[in-house]
Amino acid sequence: MERTQKRDQWLEEAMAQWEVPLLRTCFLLLGDAALAEDAVQETFIKAWRAYHSWRGEASEKTWLMRIAVNTCRDMQRSKWFLHIDRKVNMEDLPEASISFDTPDDTLIQAIFSLPLSLRRIIVLKYYQEMTASEIAQAMGISRRTVHYRLEKAERLLKGSLEEWYYAE
Repeated sequence: MERTQKRDQWLEEAMAQWEVPLLRTCFLLLGDAALAEDAVQETFIKAWRAYHSWRGEASEKTWLMRIAVNTCRDMQRSKWFLHIDRKVNMEDLPEASISFDTPDDTLIQAIFSLPLSLRRIIVLKYYQEMTASEIAQAMGISRRTVHYRLEKAERLLKGSLEEWYYAE
């Protein structure tokens, strides 16, 4: 009984602390607010079930982000996901935890145009402010791969956003 209470208490605290960051991440990976909410709910269910097997080798944030990224990846692999319209509107984005003013949705669309493997790196690096080591743990890849994908994504974004950034 005590073990279940501890797990339930952890879940409440984790949801209070990580629900919004996970929701933003899942939305940016999936491009749909309702799917992002489902992914976050599934993430917390998976984490709750696996709570006692978590060894603490990674931070709680990294552990939950890994579960969320994998949950989004599973959703993206489903045949149903391939048949939905994933066009993103700025008003559909979850509220930012920091001020993020953009004159239009060009930046978001540029991020969504990246291949998924690069988009995941950008989201975790710039939206969740995770380090390369944390991203590597969350995605189950090497730090070297993180750096390579980050450089490639930044190069692609720079090319597609350069004109937009300097236009007034």
